[in-house]
Amino acid sequence: MAHGMRTESHTSYIRRDDWRETATRYALLPLRIFLGITFIYAGLDKLTDSTFMQASGAGSIGAQMEGVRDISAIPALVDLSLKSPVGFGYAIALGELAVGIGTLIGLFARVAALGGALISLSLWLTVSWHEEPYYYGNDLAYLMAWLPLVLAGAAVLSVDSLRAARRRSAPGLDGP
Repeated sequence: MAHGMRTESHTSYIRRDDWRETATRYALLPLRIFLGITFIYAGLDKLTDSTFMQASGAGSIGAQMEGVRDISAIPALVDLSLKSPVGFGYAIALGELAVGIGTLIGLFARVAALGGALISLSLWLTVSWHEEPYYYGNDLAYLMAWLPLVLAGAAVLSVDSLRAARRRSAPGLDGP
């Protein structure tokens, strides 16, 4: 009786490996969708709230920044925002909108994620720094959620992946 190597594969192993490979490729997509939609919503919410976009008064960005000034980790950052609270409010809102759109469609995804991480970091160090225990503040959790996207980008279902595929298929880029 001769023994030889089997050359055919078991279908169940192929399916399991294919499933794992697919799951790995799409693992960050739910996070991208959640963060993208959340930041788009946060930006639009600020831009459409006339009470928020005021220098003073209940519910205004100015009142919010004055309220956290003495309990933030970096009071100088809050002081900077208080020089023009409405301008700061628009900057944060437009930044959240740009980050959300970039993340959701995967356009310059790492840059968008870095922007999201920086917004979350600045909000954690100012607005939610005083939360005790620390895990009650959501800005730190958002900061941590952005880090995998900063590292990995948007590999699937993204403008970045389409641009990369187009570059790879361009004539003259095949190599020697």
